[in-house]
Amino acid sequence: MAIKIRLTRAGRKKKPFYRIVVADSRAPRDGRFIEIVGNYDPKTDPAEVTIKEDRVLEWLSKGAEPTETVSHLLKKKGVSVNKEKVTVA
Repeated sequence: MAIKIRLTRAGRKKKPFYRIVVADSRAPRDGRFIEIVGNYDPKTDPAEVTIKEDRVLEWLSKGAEPTETVSHLLKKKGVSVNKEKVTVA
């Protein structure tokens, strides 16, 4: 079972709001997930990102792979995502 940390869309038409979730890679984008580990609101200026760092680090240590977008958001918040080690800056 491949675990991904990815975005799932919420909000209404033309007003997107995203949750950062841990999900099985085979599940649909807005479908079943394991845990919500953060939020991302791109409509605010600057974009608002909240992350439960301890939970993200735990999932990364268990082998979860963040998507490209989520890895950029994590880097922006100071969570280093390396294959060898996972740290908080």
